[in-house]
Formats: sequence, C-alpha cells, structure tokens
Amino acid sequence: MSALGHDVLDMDLEAEADRIAARLRAVTARELHRRGLVVAVSGGIDSSCCAALAVRALGPERVFALILPERDSAEDSAARARLLVEHLGIRSETKDIAPALAAIGCYEQRDAAVRRALPAYGEGWRFKIAIDGGSEGRINIFRLLAEAPDGSRHERTLGLADYLQIVAATNFKQRLRKALEYFHADRLNYAVVGTPNRLEYDQGFFVKNGDGAADVKPIAHLYKSQVYAMARHLGLPARLCDAVPTTDTYSLSQGQDEFYFALGYREMDLALWALEHGRDAVELGHALGIEPARAAAIYADIENKRRTTRYLHAPPVLMGEPDQACTA
Repeated sequence: MSALGHDVLDMDLEAEADRIAARLRAVTARELHRRGLVVAVSGGIDSSCCAALAVRALGPERVFALILPERDSAEDSAARARLLVEHLGIRSETKDIAPALAAIGCYEQRDAAVRRALPAYGEGWRFKIAIDGGSEGRINIFRLLAEAPDGSRHERTLGLADYLQIVAATNFKQRLRKALEYFHADRLNYAVVGTPNRLEYDQGFFVKNGDGAADVKPIAHLYKSQVYAMARHLGLPARLCDAVPTTDTYSLSQGQDEFYFALGYREMDLALWALEHGRDAVELGHALGIEPARAAAIYADIENKRRTTRYLHAPPVLMGEPDQACTA
C-alpha cells in the first residue's frame, strides 16, 4: 500500500471532463427531456466548473446562467460570476434577491435571534457563525462572531434555539435562489444544475430544497481539490481558479471550514478519501502532520455529520405504496 498523500486524488482530467459532458448530454436530452441547462453562478469554483462542463456538453447557446446576489454577498462574488459568464459566452440574468428576502422576513428573523444572543447587535454590525469542537473529539458547538461599527469584536456561544433560527432564516437565501432557477428552467424547458462537490454532498453541506435541489449534479463525485484541478484544466480565468472557498452567506467573511468542515478543503479531501479507502487514523495523522487521536476525531466527525444530515438526502417518506403510474 502506497503512502497516503494528495496524489491519491490525481486523475485524467480530460477523460473525466469528456465523460461528464457526454453524461450531461444524455441525461438532459434522454432522461430529463430538456433542451438545456440552468446554472446559478456564485463566482465560486464549484458553480464555475459546473457551468463550464455544461457548456462543454451542450454548447454556450443552451446554457443559461443566473447571478443572484443579496445584501450579504461579497461584491467580488458577482464580479467573478460576470467574468465567468463573459468567458463562457453564455446568456445570463442578474437579480438582486435582497428585497424579496426582506419581504419574507429573512433578515428580520435572523437579526432577532442574533440580538437575543448579543443585545447590542444592530444597524451597521456584521456577523458570522463558527463551528468548534467536533474535530477535537468534542460535541460541536456554534459561536456567534460579530463586529460592531467601531470595529470592536464580540463573541458569544449560541444556544440551540437561536442557532436554529439564524440558520432557518438564512436558508431562505438558498431556497429563493432555487425557486428562481426553476422559474427559468420551466420558462426555457431546461433542467437545473446542482453544484455540490463531493465534500459538500457527502457531509450534508447544503440546504434541503435549496441548493440541494437539482435535476443533475455534475461534480458531486469530485473532491474539492479535483474541482479546482478541473476548473484549471477547462481553462477558466485565474481569478476564478484562485478564489478561496467561502459561504458568502453572512455579512462577515466566512470560510467553509470555519462554518462547517473540520479542516481546510485539501485536508478534508484527504481525510474523506482515507476514510473511504480504509486507511487508519495513524496513517491519516502522519499525512496531515497531526496526532493519531486528532485524526481519529476527524474520522468520527465525518461519520457524525453523515448520520445527522442523512435526512437531507432522503426523499419524502410515504405512508403507503403509490401506484406505479404515480411516483412523483
């Protein structure tokens, strides 16, 4: 057995791009019976790679992109998304979804929960949520990190009710975006592309009936490192290929590892691969330069997230067997 290292994720990118494109063509036309693909592009690497693969499969004239910023989106995200659209030569529409989110109570409900944890929170403040504990073998807890208009930093441990309300309100963003994706898919007779990579799909890092909803998910089998490699292979601009993965959901900048994953994506890729290929914690610890006990805790955290998010992958539970002709 060879030593564990990042080279285990190396792949023939040209062959894989061809395979995905051929599968996308077949699925779109013969299984979904649609004429093209809709992709919501955030300016991040995953949606950029999916859009590029969709163009490789169907050509630019049958791919439609949506750019859907809101109040907390980083300005650079939409700029990178526009760069992608221009680079690929695809049609697009930009829609600021902040007014709709405000109308359905997204910001109001979220801020009410933040103020219960931090009463001083108000106009001009920014905040994010961070996860802590699981990768060290403890129970995960969630912390509120806030910045006042004067630049002072504040931190609170979130109670379960406040954490759930913040997340529930924030999930409006992904669900509203998905509603718009399906509007345009219905209008054009297109299918909707989901953009999760393997880490996100495996670990339940998506919103059910939000960004988790799609007709086809072209990169759900690719580790994040492979998505970056694929994006470079497909010739996407360096500004996209060098983008640091963020949630782009809260008003303070937030890395995905800070919010959800135990490690940065390169280390998480290796940990997930090693777990799936039966490599023990000692070997993972050696590869990552950490103690075996910490590596074992990372394995346990991966398994725990799989258990707790299993319902996100599940279809609705039926109370009886439907007729064969009625399976929707």
